[in-house]
Amino acid sequence: MSSFPDRIGPILYFRAAEADALRVAALVVRPEGETPGEMLAGGMGVAPLPLAACEGRQLWRYDLTLPQDAPHYSFEGSERRVQADLSGDLRIAFVSCNGEEHGDLGRDAEERNAMWQRLLGQHRASAFGLMLMGGDQIYADEATDGHPLSDDWPDDIPESPTPAQLADLERHLRARFFERYLSTFSAPGFSEVSAEVPALCVWDDHDICDGWGSLHRDATRSAVGQLLFRVARETYLLFQHAAREEDVPQLFLDPEGRSLSWRHELPGLTLFGPDLRSERGRRQVMGAPGWQGVTQTEGGPHTFLVSSVPLLGPRLSLIEGLMMAIPKMQKYEDDLRDQWQSRAHRDEWRRMLSEVLRMRRTGPVTVLSGEIHLATRAEMGAGEHLIHQLVASGISHRAPPRAYALGLGTLAGLGEAPLPEHPIRIRPLPGQSTRYAAERNYLRLERRSGQWRAIWELEDSGPTPAMAL
Repeated sequence: MSSFPDRIGPILYFRAAEADALRVAALVVRPEGETPGEMLAGGMGVAPLPLAACEGRQLWRYDLTLPQDAPHYSFEGSERRVQADLSGDLRIAFVSCNGEEHGDLGRDAEERNAMWQRLLGQHRASAFGLMLMGGDQIYADEATDGHPLSDDWPDDIPESPTPAQLADLERHLRARFFERYLSTFSAPGFSEVSAEVPALCVWDDHDICDGWGSLHRDATRSAVGQLLFRVARETYLLFQHAAREEDVPQLFLDPEGRSLSWRHELPGLTLFGPDLRSERGRRQVMGAPGWQGVTQTEGGPHTFLVSSVPLLGPRLSLIEGLMMAIPKMQKYEDDLRDQWQSRAHRDEWRRMLSEVLRMRRTGPVTVLSGEIHLATRAEMGAGEHLIHQLVASGISHRAPPRAYALGLGTLAGLGEAPLPEHPIRIRPLPGQSTRYAAERNYLRLERRSGQWRAIWELEDSGPTPAMAL
């Protein structure tokens, strides 16, 4: 048996808010051959469903219904309390970028998980009812290392690998993805929060590999690339949704699973998470199934739209053109292609912004984003058309140098207006003087007496003043 953890959980995932109860799924991992212990919810025993096994570990799921008048469950003799009534005052945590590209599993646990421990302390003081995870929940970039077919991918693409070679690569990749999920999801702070706060997750590139969908098609469409995506997708469903392929029609907007976008209705709140990776190519962000989910989503009294890549951002066409003109900088092309603002995606960007303005007609829309390893905010339009974007990134990824943040802030000062009469402005966080904060961070969203407000938790500066939404 490998050295990574063989028992984690429960990890809770949001399923639905009903009139008098909350439905969640609880994911548990135990050594293969060991049945997990007793689970009680609402005074009733709940039987576990086996999901998948790998490297001597078995994943199990419990489907729980937690009544609002008894919002707790007991697992293997330990009782946990969950906020089952989401209709009144409510606290939601938003996190992203839970790792780093290189050496993440070898980092000092206290340093790596410091912000998770802070979030846990705040949850203990005043409970969060939900956790939105905005992408890069793991960093799988090193999963391809150590196998001859994938060691040098995507720079070197094997020609005509045999079925036996691909089967061996699948075993390797599956074990490496399991290792990253088990190690990351058993981390101190995260493991305690996730046992009491149900999560809703969207994925981004590092949940697959750096730049997935923005890499050249000969890499992503190769046998190795397609196998990597299948393994990443399977483990994403298992570990970020406690789901298997047969669960897709019940959990996502596209019953065929070509897009893994989701939408949920809470009292007074619509949550919408478009999938910006499954259908991504070098010249598209979403295909027809993904766009159908967008066009069929109506705004609610307030809508939180989770865009893993920031929807409102600075003008990138100048730097994109400059980088493509310098041969040594062309290796960073996929990083720019990942952005909505890329020249390759500009028409789709305008389309998405127009759809968000449509949603805004029925109530406020707040865009939640991660990906950039900085904290910032943005606005589009004004008055009754105003759209807020809140960026919180990353909870464990260390921040880039402050000089980088200052340079990006200077670029943001050029302004951008992809839609006439709806200019985009990058703003400093409340209490901050620069447009981008180069500190690890996460976001608290709080509804009090029907009014939402946002508070960034910055590693060194502490909490920002509350901002009304």
